[in-house]
Amino acid sequence: QVQLVESGGGLVQAGGSLRLSCVASGSIFSFNPVGWYRQPPGKQRELVASIASGGGTYYPKSAKGRFTISRDNAKNTVYLEMNSLKPEDTAVYYCNAAKAPYGLGSEYTYWGQGTQVTVSL
Repeated sequence: QVQLVESGGGLVQAGGSLRLSCVASGSIFSFNPVGWYRQPPGKQRELVASIASGGGTYYPKSAKGRFTISRDNAKNTVYLEMNSLKPEDTAVYYCNAAKAPYGLGSEYTYWGQGTQVTVSL
């Protein structure tokens, strides 16, 4: 069974940076779109970055050019580099991999357990 494990979260001051990692038990990142989602306290989950199998990336306005998603197929790992962090970035961050025929964000895709990111004032 495919398992995704996130790491790299923690406490950081506003303006600081963090690099999250997501390791897969299989090589699904080589063929499937991958995304990073976050869920702030009391709010719904939202997409913050995604990368297609061909390498194309997408970032919503909330990322504001501060986040960068990357992939290392040899290590079955996807990264999320976060810079200029703000208190509103505080959330649990989840790694998500598409599972055909379902796209990113679907409950029927692969999800990690999440890693907590807390940005202090």
